[in-house]
Order: sequence, then C-alpha cells, then structure tokens
Amino acid sequence: MATAEATLRPLDPPVVTVADIRMAHERIAPSIVRTPTLHSITLSQLTGANVWLKFENLQFTAAYKERGALNRLLQLTEEERARGVIAASAGNHAQGLAYHGRRLGIPVTIVMPKPTPTVKVQQTEGHGAEVIQVGERFDDAQAAAYEIAAERGLTFVHPFDEAAIIAGQGTVALEMLADVPQIDTLAIPIGGGGLISGCTIAAHGINPDIDVVGVQAELYPSMYAEMNGVTLPDGGDTLAEGIAVKVPGKVTREIVRSLVKDIVLVSERDLEKALSLLLQIEKTVVEGAGAAGLAALLAHPERFAGRNVGLVLTGGNIDTRLLANVLLRDLARSGRLARLRIRLQDRPGALYAVARIFQEENANILELYHQRIFTNLPAKGLTLDVECETRDAEHLDRLVAAIVREGYEVSRVELA
Repeated sequence: MATAEATLRPLDPPVVTVADIRMAHERIAPSIVRTPTLHSITLSQLTGANVWLKFENLQFTAAYKERGALNRLLQLTEEERARGVIAASAGNHAQGLAYHGRRLGIPVTIVMPKPTPTVKVQQTEGHGAEVIQVGERFDDAQAAAYEIAAERGLTFVHPFDEAAIIAGQGTVALEMLADVPQIDTLAIPIGGGGLISGCTIAAHGINPDIDVVGVQAELYPSMYAEMNGVTLPDGGDTLAEGIAVKVPGKVTREIVRSLVKDIVLVSERDLEKALSLLLQIEKTVVEGAGAAGLAALLAHPERFAGRNVGLVLTGGNIDTRLLANVLLRDLARSGRLARLRIRLQDRPGALYAVARIFQEENANILELYHQRIFTNLPAKGLTLDVECETRDAEHLDRLVAAIVREGYEVSRVELA
C-alpha cells in the first residue's frame, strides 16, 4: 500500500470558499436528503479508529453527486434553463443531473460511451434525460458532449471540475461536521477530485486542523501520481469504477495540491473486504467507490488509529450480480466457502468414500465436478472438485486434514 504526502501551500485566490459551500447548502437543502452521520461501534473496534459513516447512498439517486448537480442547475440563467444542459457521464453524475433537471423543468442530455451497461442507460432515461451513446471510451463521449453543447447551445455541466459542482459536493462535509463536531479526520475517495476538494474546503473553513486523507484505487492512482510527482500504471477493471478517473480535473488538482496533505492507495481486495463488511455489519449497500474510505482504514490502520474518522459512503449503485460475486469471494477468503481438488482412483464407491469424510466433519457439499478427460492424470485417475461450506477457516483446516488422513491427495483452489 502506498501513501503520498504533500507540502501544503495556500491557494490564492480561492476557487471555492466555505461561504460558497454554505450558500450551496441553503440552495439545495430543501431538495436533497440530509443523510445521517452515524457512529459504527463494530467498525471502530475492527479498525482501531472511532468511525462515523455519512450515508450518502440514501440520497434519492443513491449517490452524493446530485448535490453538485443541483447546485449547478439552480445557478443557471433563465435562458440557459430553457435551452438545457449536457454532460458526459455513465454514472451517478448523469442520474443526479437527470433527476433534478426533470424536477426543475430543465432539459438534460447525457452522452455515454457505447459499452455503458444497459441498466445505467435505462436509469438515466427513466429520469427523463435524452441519452446519446458515442464512442468506446469516456474521452470519446466527453469530446462529443462538448461538440453537441456548441451545436445546440447547451450548457456543459462537468462532473467535478467546476466551482458550483465542488461547492455542492462540499455540503457533505458541512453536514457531517455539524452533526459530529468531534471528527478530526476525513477519509475521502478521489476520482476527479470534486468531492475531496469541496469537503476539504468546508472542513478547513470550520476547523483548519482537520486532517483530510484522500483515497484512490491502486489501479487508478492519477491524483496520487500528480501529487507525488511519479508515473504509475493507470487502468484496469476496478470495483471502484466511480473513482476510476485517469485524468483529475485542473481545478480540483490545484485544490488538492494546496489543501490535502495525504493520499493513500487501496487494493481491490481491500475494496472487496470493505464493501462486504459494510453490508454485513451496517446492513447497507455501497458501490466500490463508496467503500474506499473504509478500505483505507483496513489497509492503513496505523494512519488512522485513535482518530475520530468520518467516512462518506458516496453511493450505492452497484450491479446486483457484481455484489453477489464480491460477497461470495469474501466468504471464500474467510474460509466459509472453499473449493477442494481431490485426486481419486476411478473405481466404484470412490465418490461415496470422500463424501463420507465431509459428513463426518459436518461440512456441507454444495457442488461436485468430476474430471476424467481433460486431466494429466493416468487414464484410471480422476480429479474431483468439491465446493463446500464450512463454519470458518479452522473448520476448513480440520476438513482438509481429515481428507489427508484418509490417504487422499488434496489441494485448495485459491482466489486471486
């Protein structure tokens, strides 16, 4: 795991002030959910920090992004409102803009890459937006959005790199610190940088001593690399797709460089574990980016030990199949699910003899896979893969030991 520490310098003149964030909150407060900030006793015990969670996954669109989108919409001129707005987004920004645009009677156009999952297209269209799909990558969609904006006279609303968006996102920290003034540390996910920029300005406007730590996925360390002056690989399939941004904003980059001292990176395994813990312990569903703050506490416990830490559960829009995979993988890593590969001789009763061991050890067999053909064993040999359920890692160890005692060759099929 890596960290980056910056030497802070004032940003002059400030792009956004705490006064801007307070005014943003006055504008949007009647039309957003004032989500709760709750103390988690169990996560505090697990991490060694005093953990408070801000449940932004309870917004109507299930993400904080609608704060910035609404603040921007409310500052349009009458002419701009009549013509409409446009954005390039395949995620929460699109839904936030579409939802509040329809509510305010402002036409919204969203440009998405062609590979965008159908469910995201349908959700955005369901909020009344026109969706145009262009290109294979986000960069293609964004370039097309700028062109369409110029052709139609639409106002382009950037997902993170403009003052009104940053001020809107900063209202998250404003509410957190009003509810829990003793918070001394914020762990904030970083994609393009809008949320951490707004939250840092708000937090430092209330208490300059509050420590703000940025969190990025190891696969997308763009802001970390910028702040640390290094070049790192950037790309891949991350669970935290909401913060999978290759190029941070120009405005947000300067705010982060000036005000955020520390950025940490978290692995995919950290993100999976954090997401699973939030569902099991807090009974709340978050997307990968929404679990990034907790992942940072799990990966870097010494950085947060004993601190009063505020985490933002930024969103809850996760594909149900992906969520199921994450939960099952977590069960496998904890030893509650396993796949054991056992070498057998191809003779009557071989399967029964193995099944008897599972029965004696009180382990539940879920699936069986015989393999006779595609194997490098002799013609009379076969492999048997057994997917099974055990109580915990110790129970699994006892099961494996029992199989070995009966004379079988057994190995565990490990997760990546």
